[in-house]
Amino acid sequence: MSLRRIIDRPLGRFAKPLTYLFILGLPLSAGIISHTWPTSATPVAVTEGLLGPVTAPPMTTAAGVAQPGPFRNPPIASTPPLAAEIDDASIQVAAAVTRTPQIELEPEPVTEMLQVARGDTLMRLLQNAGVDRQEAHSAITALRDVFSPRDLRPGQKIEVAFAPGNNGEDKGALQSLRLQPSPEQDIRVVREDAAFVARAIDRPLVTRTSTAAGVIESSLSAASNAADIPIGILTDAIHVYSFSVDFQREIQKGDSFEFFYETRHDDGGRMVKTGELLYANLTLSGSPIVLYRYEKQDGTVDYFDTEGKSVKRTLMRTPIDGARMSSGFGMRKHPILGYSKMHRGTDFAAPRGTPIYAAGDGVIERAGRHGAYGKYIRIRHNGTYKTAYAHMARFAKGMKQGRRVKQGQVIGYVGSTGRSTGPHLHYEVIKNNKQVNPQKIKLPTGEKLKGDELADFQNHRREIDRLRSDASERMLMVDAACGGEDAEEYGEGSNPGC
Repeated sequence: MSLRRIIDRPLGRFAKPLTYLFILGLPLSAGIISHTWPTSATPVAVTEGLLGPVTAPPMTTAAGVAQPGPFRNPPIASTPPLAAEIDDASIQVAAAVTRTPQIELEPEPVTEMLQVARGDTLMRLLQNAGVDRQEAHSAITALRDVFSPRDLRPGQKIEVAFAPGNNGEDKGALQSLRLQPSPEQDIRVVREDAAFVARAIDRPLVTRTSTAAGVIESSLSAASNAADIPIGILTDAIHVYSFSVDFQREIQKGDSFEFFYETRHDDGGRMVKTGELLYANLTLSGSPIVLYRYEKQDGTVDYFDTEGKSVKRTLMRTPIDGARMSSGFGMRKHPILGYSKMHRGTDFAAPRGTPIYAAGDGVIERAGRHGAYGKYIRIRHNGTYKTAYAHMARFAKGMKQGRRVKQGQVIGYVGSTGRSTGPHLHYEVIKNNKQVNPQKIKLPTGEKLKGDELADFQNHRREIDRLRSDASERMLMVDAACGGEDAEEYGEGSNPGC
């Protein structure tokens, strides 16, 4: 039968031939379909997104009805897509699912660190940094609620933050300022809406106790530095012993010391300040001088020996730290005049600017220039004793005639004013209006604790001794862990912190 005749026949007459052809063609079609469709029940595309694996939704027919599988009710009006087309579609679906929306980050504020120099004001600092005068005034006004700008000291650092400018680099309006006036406190001034608000944030410190000891080879200062003793603790020790010890003459090579003291640490473990000197033992020529810090019932604090006797005397023998006695009391050849002349005081050579302390409680009787003495202060302590201090570079703030001062208070600084060959302190002790040798004068001793207060002191002393013993034990254990001299006795270990 010719093809023309078959075509011209009605469709019903060729049902069998078409069925036969369909059956013959099925293996080939099935092969194509099985090659181009996945074998799972529902075609999916899996890709790795930002938040983990992402599964594409089931494929749909042209009519929009999800198909449960490739061989069940296959699409009649369309042919299955080729494998390459399915892959492209999967990639497009995965990309649509995993695409992360773009988030515009706000520009970081522009920060700058300012440092206070001598003579600076906060207004001047802020204006020099580019802050508008009105904004600076508003921020300073808010700051005064928690901190006085007058208390800023040279070296103080202030962090200021500005809104970013138009190009993200220039500085815009002032947003905040921050400073730390003490280790225990942060001060912050922050813009809130149109106004500035100041807050004081406390930073709690942790108190620790430490013990340190050493042998003096050249000076107490050098030995304490070798033992890593904070300078504040050494200064306290010198003040305490200055009533009874002549640091220029009495300290010799081979003398020793031990200090037990407090230190304050921030939340990162960093030591930010020293605390109190709780115990001191200075052994001179084999004789120990042991002192304990004790607060009396009336709230005053003093240092006492083991019997409860105060170390404090009417006057300090050396009202200056770390100085060398360059000239004593008596006849000497004057370094400028060139002839022998009575030297009615004690000279202490020290660097310019070294602090000078009031030798005792009293009232300033004279403060100003005084001939060859240069800048000079004289203090009346009682009806018997006065002290005088000469050749100062300058007076401490507020030192003037009639001012009451406390023992150990800074009254001025070493200089070389008047008739002087170099920076030093000329120190005089005046008894009944006559200069006397400060090194030989016998000064009245301090008070002696009695009764219940003495008993309380003795309990306090025993507690300090126990704490010292515990601290010494800890030091030996650390030394052993680090392989130190006591490793054999305490058991050498391994300490990663060594």
